[in-house]
Amino acid sequence: MSTNNKIFISGDEAVAQGVKLCRPHVIAAYPITPQTITVERLSEMVEAGEMEGIYMHVESEHSAISATMGASAVGARTFTASSSQGLLYMAEGLHYCSGGRWPVVMMNANRSVALPWSIYGDQRDSLSLLDCGWIQVYVEDAQEALDMMIQAYKIAEHKDVLTPMMVNLDGFILTHTYELVDIPEQKMVDEFLPAFETPNKMSFEEPKNLGFSSKPDDNTEFKYQQNEAMFKAIDVIRDVDQEFAEKFGRKYYDMVEEYRCEDAEVVLVALGSVCGTIRVVVDKMRAEGKKVGLLKIRYMRPFPETEVKDLARRVNAIGVIDKDISFGYEGTVYTNVNSAISKIDKYVYKSNFVGGLGGRDITKDEIEEMFDKLFFGVADKSEEKVEFFSLNVETND
Repeated sequence: MSTNNKIFISGDEAVAQGVKLCRPHVIAAYPITPQTITVERLSEMVEAGEMEGIYMHVESEHSAISATMGASAVGARTFTASSSQGLLYMAEGLHYCSGGRWPVVMMNANRSVALPWSIYGDQRDSLSLLDCGWIQVYVEDAQEALDMMIQAYKIAEHKDVLTPMMVNLDGFILTHTYELVDIPEQKMVDEFLPAFETPNKMSFEEPKNLGFSSKPDDNTEFKYQQNEAMFKAIDVIRDVDQEFAEKFGRKYYDMVEEYRCEDAEVVLVALGSVCGTIRVVVDKMRAEGKKVGLLKIRYMRPFPETEVKDLARRVNAIGVIDKDISFGYEGTVYTNVNSAISKIDKYVYKSNFVGGLGGRDITKDEIEEMFDKLFFGVADKSEEKVEFFSLNVETND
C-alpha cells in the first residue's frame, strides 16, 4: 500500500533512496554522468549518519566492481553504479561476479558509447553485455526505479538464484527528470527484505574455495549451473513482484507488461522510458479505432520467451524499437524477440525500428508512423527489415 510519503525527486535520487532502504553494507562508487547523482546522494547519507555501511570512493569502475565482489565474498550486501564507458570498463569484473555467484546489485544509467563521444542516452552499453551473466531489468519511471532496487536484492540474493542484477535507467530522461515518488517506510522494507545470508562466502566455520580455476572436464558444468540459476530466477521474479504488490500496492507484471494488447492486431515492443510515450500514442490510435498495443519488456535476462511467443500467437504484426544496433545486422532486442517468434507455428509480420541513438528523441509522430508501417506491412506483405528512424543522411535503397 502507498505510504503517502511522496517526495519530488529525480530518477537518480530515487535509486539512492531505494538503496538506502535496502541497508547495504558496502557501496563502491566512481562517478560518471549521468549516474553521479546517485552515488553522491548515497555518500551524503552515509556521511550524515542516515545509513550505516562503508562508502568507498574508488579510483575506477573496474575497482568498483572488484570491491563489491570482494565484499560480497565475505557475506556483505553491496551496491555500485555506472554508465556507458564506465560500465564497459567493468566488463571483465561483471563476468567474474556472475561466475562467482556473488549477488551484487548495480544501477546502470543507460548512455551511448563512444565514438562519437556522447553523454546522452541510448541502451547500447547494457545491451552489449547481455551475455555477461547478470539479470538485466529496464525501468520506465522513477517510482519503478526505486521499487526495483528493493526487488533486485531479494531476487539476486535468493538461494536458487545467487546471480548479480543490473537495474537500467534511461540516461537523463529518467536519471535527471523529477517526479513524485512514494518512499516506503523502512519498517516495511525490513519486513519484505531479510538480512543478507549466503552460503557462497568465505568462512572459517565452513571453508570454501572461491574464485578458482577449472579444467575443460568440468567448466561446462559451472556454466550450466549459471544458466539454470538464470532460468530459476523467472519464478523468483514473479513471486517477488507479487509479494511486493501485496506489501506496497504496486505491481510491475513480472517479466513483461502488456498495454491494451487484449485484442490488438499490431504491437510495438520496447524497453524503458519510451514505453510511456508509446502508451500515449496507443490511446490516441485506439480512440481512432485502430487496434494497437504495447509490450513493455522489463527483463532482457532472463528473456521472457514464453510471454513473447504468447503475444505473437495473438497478433498480426510486431515492431521492435531498439535504442541499439548490432552493427552489420540488426537491433539486439529485435534479435531476441525474433528468435522467440520463430519458435511458433504462425506467420507474424515483423519490423525493427532503430532510433533514439545518442539521445535523439523518439517522438509521438514517429511512433504513430511505426504503427502505420506495421499495418501496411501486414496488408502488403512487405519485406521485413531494419529501419533507422529520423535519419539525416541520404541513403540508397
